[in-house]
Amino acid sequence: MPPILEARDVVRTYDMAAANVNAVRGVSLAVERGEFVAVMGPSGSGKTTLLHILGCLDQPTSGEVILDGVAVSRLSDDAATKLRREKTGFVFQFFNLVPILSVRENVALPFIVAGRDPGGREEATAIREMLEAVDLADLQDHRPDQLSGGEQQRVALARALVHRPALLLADEPTGNLDYATGSEILDMLWRLCAERGQTVVLVTHDAKAAAHADRVLVMHDGAVRDEIVLGRRADHAAGPLIVRLAALGL
Repeated sequence: MPPILEARDVVRTYDMAAANVNAVRGVSLAVERGEFVAVMGPSGSGKTTLLHILGCLDQPTSGEVILDGVAVSRLSDDAATKLRREKTGFVFQFFNLVPILSVRENVALPFIVAGRDPGGREEATAIREMLEAVDLADLQDHRPDQLSGGEQQRVALARALVHRPALLLADEPTGNLDYATGSEILDMLWRLCAERGQTVVLVTHDAKAAAHADRVLVMHDGAVRDEIVLGRRADHAAGPLIVRLAALGL
Protein backbone atom coordinates (compact mmCIF):
# COMPACT_ATOMS: atom_id res chain seq x y z
CA MET A 1 0.00 0.00 0.00
CA PRO A 2 1.44 3.42 -0.93
CA PRO A 3 2.20 5.98 1.78
CA ILE A 4 -0.67 8.20 2.90
CA LEU A 5 1.60 11.24 2.59
CA GLU A 6 4.69 12.03 0.55
CA ALA A 7 6.82 15.13 0.10
CA ARG A 8 9.17 15.15 -2.86
CA ASP A 9 12.01 17.67 -2.81
CA VAL A 10 9.80 20.36 -1.27
CA VAL A 11 11.18 23.90 -1.19
CA ARG A 12 9.49 26.98 0.29
CA THR A 13 11.06 30.37 -0.29
CA TYR A 14 9.70 33.70 0.94
CA ASP A 15 10.56 36.93 -0.87
CA MET A 16 11.54 39.43 1.81
CA ALA A 17 12.59 43.04 1.36
CA ALA A 18 16.27 42.42 1.99
CA ALA A 19 16.66 38.86 0.65
CA ASN A 20 14.96 35.57 -0.07
CA VAL A 21 14.37 33.34 2.96
CA ASN A 22 14.56 29.60 2.37
CA ALA A 23 12.21 28.24 5.04
CA VAL A 24 12.17 24.67 3.68
CA ARG A 25 15.07 23.33 1.65
CA GLY A 26 14.49 20.23 -0.46
CA VAL A 27 12.59 18.06 2.04
CA SER A 28 11.53 14.58 0.97
CA LEU A 29 9.65 12.21 3.27
CA ALA A 30 6.97 9.55 3.36
CA VAL A 31 4.44 8.73 6.07
CA GLU A 32 2.80 5.32 6.14
CA ARG A 33 -0.86 4.75 6.97
CA GLY A 34 -1.37 4.49 10.72
CA GLU A 35 2.11 5.83 11.50
CA PHE A 36 2.88 8.42 14.20
CA VAL A 37 5.68 10.71 12.99
CA ALA A 38 7.15 13.63 14.92
CA VAL A 39 9.01 16.51 13.27
CA MET A 40 11.43 18.08 15.73
CA GLY A 41 13.54 21.16 15.52
CA PRO A 42 14.32 24.48 17.19
CA SER A 43 12.35 27.65 16.51
CA GLY A 44 12.98 28.79 12.95
CA SER A 45 13.98 25.34 11.69
CA GLY A 46 11.11 25.25 9.17
CA LYS A 47 9.00 22.57 10.85
CA THR A 48 5.75 24.58 11.04
CA THR A 49 6.15 25.79 7.46
CA LEU A 50 6.61 22.19 6.39
CA LEU A 51 3.50 21.13 8.33
CA HIS A 52 1.42 23.80 6.60
CA ILE A 53 2.62 22.56 3.22
CA LEU A 54 1.91 18.92 4.10
CA GLY A 55 -1.59 19.91 5.27
CA CYS A 56 -2.41 21.92 2.13
CA LEU A 57 -2.50 25.22 4.02
CA ASP A 58 0.40 26.50 1.91
CA GLN A 59 1.93 25.64 -1.45
CA PRO A 60 5.62 24.83 -1.93
CA THR A 61 7.72 27.06 -4.14
CA SER A 62 8.85 23.87 -5.84
CA GLY A 63 8.52 20.17 -5.26
CA GLU A 64 5.42 18.05 -4.77
CA VAL A 65 3.12 16.85 -1.98
CA ILE A 66 1.07 13.68 -2.51
CA LEU A 67 -1.82 13.28 -0.05
CA ASP A 68 -3.69 9.98 -0.21
CA GLY A 69 -2.64 9.50 -3.83
CA VAL A 70 -3.49 13.05 -4.96
CA ALA A 71 -0.82 15.50 -6.18
CA VAL A 72 -1.84 18.62 -4.29
CA SER A 73 -0.03 21.21 -6.41
CA ARG A 74 -1.97 20.15 -9.51
CA LEU A 75 -5.29 21.05 -7.89
CA SER A 76 -7.21 24.29 -8.16
CA ASP A 77 -7.60 26.32 -4.97
CA ASP A 78 -11.16 25.06 -4.52
CA ALA A 79 -10.14 21.44 -5.07
CA ALA A 80 -7.22 21.79 -2.65
CA THR A 81 -9.56 23.25 -0.02
CA LYS A 82 -11.98 20.36 -0.51
CA LEU A 83 -9.15 17.83 -0.20
CA ARG A 84 -7.90 19.49 3.00
CA ARG A 85 -11.37 19.45 4.56
CA GLU A 86 -11.95 15.81 3.68
CA LYS A 87 -8.53 14.31 4.27
CA THR A 88 -6.91 16.29 7.09
CA GLY A 89 -7.55 17.40 10.65
CA PHE A 90 -5.54 20.05 12.49
CA VAL A 91 -4.72 20.62 16.15
CA PHE A 92 -2.77 23.75 17.10
CA GLN A 93 -1.13 25.16 20.22
CA PHE A 94 -4.08 27.51 20.68
CA PHE A 95 -7.40 25.74 20.81
CA ASN A 96 -9.31 27.98 18.35
CA LEU A 97 -12.72 26.96 19.68
CA VAL A 98 -15.83 29.01 18.92
CA PRO A 99 -16.68 30.53 22.32
CA ILE A 100 -20.45 30.80 21.82
CA LEU A 101 -20.81 27.14 20.83
CA SER A 102 -21.07 24.16 23.14
CA VAL A 103 -18.51 21.36 23.20
CA ARG A 104 -20.74 19.21 21.00
CA GLU A 105 -21.36 22.06 18.55
CA ASN A 106 -17.63 22.76 18.26
CA VAL A 107 -16.94 19.11 17.53
CA ALA A 108 -19.71 19.11 14.89
CA LEU A 109 -18.16 22.01 12.93
CA PRO A 110 -16.33 19.90 10.29
CA PHE A 111 -19.66 18.38 9.26
CA ILE A 112 -21.35 21.79 9.08
CA VAL A 113 -18.51 23.23 6.97
CA ALA A 114 -18.80 20.24 4.63
CA GLY A 115 -22.55 20.83 4.25
CA ARG A 116 -23.51 17.73 6.22
CA ASP A 117 -26.22 17.62 8.87
CA PRO A 118 -24.60 17.01 12.29
CA GLY A 119 -27.93 15.58 13.41
CA GLY A 120 -27.83 12.84 10.79
CA ARG A 121 -27.43 9.27 11.96
CA GLU A 122 -23.84 8.82 10.74
CA GLU A 123 -22.73 12.26 11.86
CA ALA A 124 -24.40 12.10 15.29
CA THR A 125 -22.82 8.69 15.91
CA ALA A 126 -19.38 10.00 14.95
CA ILE A 127 -19.76 13.00 17.28
CA ARG A 128 -20.88 10.83 20.18
CA GLU A 129 -18.04 8.34 19.67
CA MET A 130 -15.41 11.10 19.50
CA LEU A 131 -16.71 12.78 22.66
CA GLU A 132 -16.47 9.42 24.40
CA ALA A 133 -12.98 8.78 22.98
CA VAL A 134 -11.66 12.03 24.49
CA ASP A 135 -13.62 11.63 27.76
CA LEU A 136 -15.88 14.64 27.21
CA ALA A 137 -19.32 13.06 26.88
CA ASP A 138 -20.37 14.46 30.27
CA LEU A 139 -19.29 17.99 29.27
CA GLN A 140 -20.80 18.17 25.79
CA ASP A 141 -23.22 20.98 26.70
CA HIS A 142 -20.53 23.17 28.30
CA ARG A 143 -19.03 26.19 26.55
CA PRO A 144 -15.24 26.53 26.12
CA ASP A 145 -14.95 29.13 28.92
CA GLN A 146 -16.32 26.52 31.33
CA LEU A 147 -13.49 24.10 30.55
CA SER A 148 -9.87 23.75 31.62
CA GLY A 149 -7.08 24.15 29.07
CA GLY A 150 -6.66 20.41 28.76
CA GLU A 151 -10.37 19.91 28.23
CA GLN A 152 -10.39 22.60 25.54
CA GLN A 153 -7.54 20.88 23.72
CA ARG A 154 -9.46 17.60 23.89
CA VAL A 155 -12.40 19.37 22.23
CA ALA A 156 -10.02 20.59 19.51
CA LEU A 157 -8.71 17.05 19.10
CA ALA A 158 -12.22 15.60 18.81
CA ARG A 159 -13.14 18.29 16.26
CA ALA A 160 -10.07 17.44 14.18
CA LEU A 161 -10.85 13.72 14.15
CA VAL A 162 -14.66 13.53 14.05
CA HIS A 163 -14.80 13.17 10.26
CA ARG A 164 -12.11 10.45 10.35
CA PRO A 165 -9.46 12.27 8.31
CA ALA A 166 -6.74 10.32 6.60
CA LEU A 167 -4.15 12.50 8.33
CA LEU A 168 -4.03 14.39 11.63
CA LEU A 169 -1.51 17.25 11.80
CA ALA A 170 -0.65 18.64 15.23
CA ASP A 171 1.44 21.79 15.67
CA GLU A 172 2.82 22.06 19.23
CA PRO A 173 -0.52 20.81 20.66
CA THR A 174 0.82 20.83 24.23
CA GLY A 175 2.64 24.17 24.03
CA ASN A 176 -0.10 26.01 25.91
CA LEU A 177 -0.55 23.36 28.61
CA ASP A 178 1.27 22.41 31.79
CA TYR A 179 3.42 19.27 31.80
CA ALA A 180 0.87 16.89 33.33
CA THR A 181 -2.00 18.04 31.11
CA GLY A 182 0.22 18.01 28.04
CA SER A 183 1.23 14.42 28.80
CA GLU A 184 -2.45 13.46 28.95
CA ILE A 185 -3.05 14.96 25.50
CA LEU A 186 -0.02 13.18 24.05
CA ASP A 187 -1.08 9.86 25.58
CA MET A 188 -4.53 10.36 24.06
CA LEU A 189 -3.00 11.09 20.64
CA TRP A 190 -0.90 7.94 20.88
CA ARG A 191 -3.90 5.85 21.93
CA LEU A 192 -6.01 7.12 19.03
CA CYS A 193 -3.16 6.25 16.68
CA ALA A 194 -2.66 2.79 18.17
CA GLU A 195 -6.32 1.82 18.57
CA ARG A 196 -7.95 3.57 15.59
CA GLY A 197 -5.10 3.41 13.09
CA GLN A 198 -5.02 7.21 12.88
CA THR A 199 -2.04 8.63 11.00
CA VAL A 200 -0.43 11.48 12.97
CA VAL A 201 2.24 14.04 12.09
CA LEU A 202 3.27 16.02 15.16
CA VAL A 203 5.46 19.14 15.09
CA THR A 204 7.27 19.89 18.33
CA HIS A 205 10.48 21.26 19.81
CA ASP A 206 10.05 19.03 22.89
CA ALA A 207 11.77 15.64 23.04
CA LYS A 208 9.27 14.40 25.63
CA ALA A 209 6.46 15.02 23.15
CA ALA A 210 8.38 13.56 20.20
CA ALA A 211 9.09 10.39 22.22
CA HIS A 212 5.45 9.34 21.68
CA ALA A 213 6.12 8.94 17.95
CA ASP A 214 7.14 5.84 16.03
CA ARG A 215 9.71 7.88 14.15
CA VAL A 216 11.26 11.33 14.61
CA LEU A 217 12.49 13.57 11.79
CA VAL A 218 14.97 16.19 13.01
CA MET A 219 14.93 19.50 11.14
CA HIS A 220 17.53 22.23 11.15
CA ASP A 221 17.83 25.24 8.87
CA GLY A 222 14.93 24.12 6.68
CA ALA A 223 16.14 20.59 5.99
CA VAL A 224 15.66 17.14 7.55
CA ARG A 225 19.04 16.38 9.11
CA ASP A 226 18.34 12.99 10.67
CA GLU A 227 15.72 10.30 11.20
CA ILE A 228 15.39 8.49 14.53
CA VAL A 229 13.32 5.30 14.58
CA LEU A 230 11.76 4.60 17.98
CA GLY A 231 9.08 2.06 17.02
CA ARG A 232 5.55 1.63 18.35
CA ARG A 233 5.74 1.17 22.12
CA ALA A 234 3.61 1.83 25.19
CA ASP A 235 6.62 3.21 27.11
CA HIS A 236 7.14 6.79 25.96
CA ALA A 237 10.27 7.49 27.97
CA ALA A 238 12.26 10.25 26.27
CA GLY A 239 15.69 9.08 27.46
CA PRO A 240 16.75 7.15 24.33
CA LEU A 241 15.65 10.01 22.07
CA ILE A 242 17.44 12.62 24.18
CA VAL A 243 20.64 10.55 24.07
CA ARG A 244 20.43 10.33 20.29
CA LEU A 245 19.75 14.05 19.97
CA ALA A 246 22.71 14.82 22.21
CA ALA A 247 24.92 12.71 19.95
CA LEU A 248 23.77 14.91 17.07
CA GLY A 249 24.72 18.00 19.05
CA LEU A 250 21.08 19.09 19.51
